[in-house]
Amino acid sequence: MEINGAQVQEIYYYKDMGLSEATMKALDKKGFTQATPIQGGAIPYFMDWKDVVAKAPTGTGKTFAFGIPMVEHIDPASDTVQGLVLAPTRELAIQIRDELRDLCAFREGVRAVCLYGGQPIEKQITQLKTRPQIVVATPGRLMDHMKRRTVKLDKVQTVVLDEADRMLDMGFIQDVTRILDRMPHRRNLGLFSATISREVMDISWVYQRDPAEITVRPVEENRPDIQQYAIELMGREQKLDTMVALIQNGGYDRAIAFCNTKNMTDRLAGLLKMRGISCEAIHGDIQQRVREQTLKKFKDGKLRVLVATDVAARGLDIDDVDAVFNYDVPDEQEYYIHRIGRTGRAKKHGVSYTLMASVTESVKMRDIARNTKADIQLLKYDKDGCLMLVEQEN
Repeated sequence: MEINGAQVQEIYYYKDMGLSEATMKALDKKGFTQATPIQGGAIPYFMDWKDVVAKAPTGTGKTFAFGIPMVEHIDPASDTVQGLVLAPTRELAIQIRDELRDLCAFREGVRAVCLYGGQPIEKQITQLKTRPQIVVATPGRLMDHMKRRTVKLDKVQTVVLDEADRMLDMGFIQDVTRILDRMPHRRNLGLFSATISREVMDISWVYQRDPAEITVRPVEENRPDIQQYAIELMGREQKLDTMVALIQNGGYDRAIAFCNTKNMTDRLAGLLKMRGISCEAIHGDIQQRVREQTLKKFKDGKLRVLVATDVAARGLDIDDVDAVFNYDVPDEQEYYIHRIGRTGRAKKHGVSYTLMASVTESVKMRDIARNTKADIQLLKYDKDGCLMLVEQEN
């Protein structure tokens, strides 16, 4: 890990961070004693009300890195919004809200609500009448509430943009800047992301003051244990047969398949069902209630495969995915990193397969392999119809 450009090799424990008894009890309930590097680096700066720019891979504990100090700073006697977290997708916002509530398990009077599109706004207005101190929201829905004057942000002290690069890339930059401009008493701002884009740095330059810069690289103990394969096929019609064979022969009980479009997501889910594989699709056109039910079924082991678009899968809180299938080669290398990051989490071994059925897909995959410096093994069918490892030249 790097903090302000300097290498740091410390091991951090929550008991050494001066946290309250209520927070320590909440962490103990979850069985946590040792902080992750991003938590050990960021929490002290947040506790001192410093601005933070944090870059860390998915699955390294970013939520608690900002959530612990945010909860520590909350005054339960006040019924004003004191902490705000912005997230790019509904799934990620709900996940963050749930983790913050876990941290508040022994902190009486601290309330956290989640505001996102796809849910009736009247239901959220009712939740806001409970006077929460923490709001987790997607930018568009928060702007709706601000226009209706159903939420006040003038007393907010801590603001966090989680998955900041994706949020700004999804076109939320104007909403984000308008929201930041409405909080005159903000004391610190945290930008958390897997990558630091130009847009993220622009937000930092305008809205932060001498921020601490923390970088956790995906190496050694932080690098997920993922065996990556790319499979060259003769045509697109081979993709389904190959994926079904890998799922069944590999004994994968829980897998995620990624497609580039909503239409392909629905089609693949239907084709897999026809092959007797239990699966459902999630994408932006599916009602939020249905998406939440699908995710619960997947987490509970009632679905073998979840078929998803990139945006819908952002921030999924699922630690035991056996395999990831890139049914479509992603258009951007960032998507590839986030896709395969769904497996190999929580110190477990994972595997990813990318199916290539055209020259264009093969070229895109070579670019991804070169730019990410990933060790991706190439597989091909031999004349007997068996998948064989292809020796590649260095």
